[in-house]
Amino acid sequence: MIYKIQANASGTRSITVSEDHMQTIRRYALLKNLIDSNGIIDETVLDKLKLNVRSLLESDAGKDKALLDLCLDVIYNPNMKAIGLHHLVVAYVAWEQEQVPSSKEQVPSSKEQVSSSKD
Repeated sequence: MIYKIQANASGTRSITVSEDHMQTIRRYALLKNLIDSNGIIDETVLDKLKLNVRSLLESDAGKDKALLDLCLDVIYNPNMKAIGLHHLVVAYVAWEQEQVPSSKEQVPSSKEQVSSSKD
């Protein structure tokens, strides 16, 4: 699935985020503990993300093509501003919720467990 996030307040610029980008964000937990307790995403939060990614790129993880693609296409995109990061976080949360199977599919009900044990 492809997500198109709004990169500026007027809506004239956007950034395309792919499924692979979302998986890379999850793999490296790039958004975890990024936002302060006040919940405000501003340019300092974007700078913090860029610094975190830069340190990953300088480590062994920097050899990961998916991380490099995420940097070039999304994080270091010239259109990425604080509002774009906010929309990325919102899209990521929605994507994460789609990844979690419903509880009905995961755990059989107690009736199903009892009936299967009688067989």
